[in-house]
Amino acid sequence: MSQISALDSKKKYSFNKLQKRIRRFTGQAIADFNMIEDGDKVMVCLSGGKDSYTMLDVLLYMQRVAPLKFTIVAVNLDQKQPGFPEHVLPRYLSELGVDYKIVEEDTYSIVLDKIPEGKTTCSLCSRLRRGILYRTATELGATKIALGHHRDDILETLFLNMFHGGQLKAMPPKLVSDDGKQMVIRPLAYCAEKDIARYSSILEFPIIPCNLCGSQDNLQRVAIKGMLNDWDKRFPGRIESMFKALQNVTPSHLADTKLFNFAELATQATPYENGDLAFDPPTFNPRLLVDEQEESSVKIINL
Repeated sequence: MSQISALDSKKKYSFNKLQKRIRRFTGQAIADFNMIEDGDKVMVCLSGGKDSYTMLDVLLYMQRVAPLKFTIVAVNLDQKQPGFPEHVLPRYLSELGVDYKIVEEDTYSIVLDKIPEGKTTCSLCSRLRRGILYRTATELGATKIALGHHRDDILETLFLNMFHGGQLKAMPPKLVSDDGKQMVIRPLAYCAEKDIARYSSILEFPIIPCNLCGSQDNLQRVAIKGMLNDWDKRFPGRIESMFKALQNVTPSHLADTKLFNFAELATQATPYENGDLAFDPPTFNPRLLVDEQEESSVKIINL
């Protein structure tokens, strides 16, 4: 890590705090959701972006220090996009000494054939990529598939589903594939994108741009990202509070009859979850999340 050695003492101290924060949040997410178990073979999906590079870096650290034993295989899907630098990831992974596999599938041509010119290709591209990665995980004997989505991705998905899909649904830190054969994990679920971006920049990961296909980003997601970034600047702590809300759900105080039996609701001696809040103002706790960014300890997988 010569680039870290070159930093002055103040910047090095700041980087160390950043690194500890990312490692701690990753370890906490892995522990909270039991993402990695002893003997697992984790297939780390490496796109060449800041998120997946950071995920691989932190999981390699976890592999060295965690009390459980697991193996890692990095997988990149070369979708044959024009200009894709095929040499970057093999060289990077070889230098790290990481076991890896490059999967070559020309999904680029399929997407161009199926999607009208000018339309966003991301949806079809994502479905094709998911199927290939699931198949690859089976071929490699991987027990977990690790994706690099972070806290901001999860919140963006929540608002996208609320605003455009009429669903109160986000992106889970851990899920089973539709066919029940694959377990997908998101170790960076507690990590902030701005931390990941800074970490990636300092470590100078060899970033591969995700726009080689020439497609526009999902404009709705871009708008949501802008909204959240604006809130983060104007209202410090709001993003953390919203994410905390995803972990503190009270079905009896929503309106989904599939989650709570409102039809048979009756008076009783024992109050329901969180008591009677019908006439109470919303609670507000500006210290809902302790500023863990100033802590110096690193929480590692504790299983």
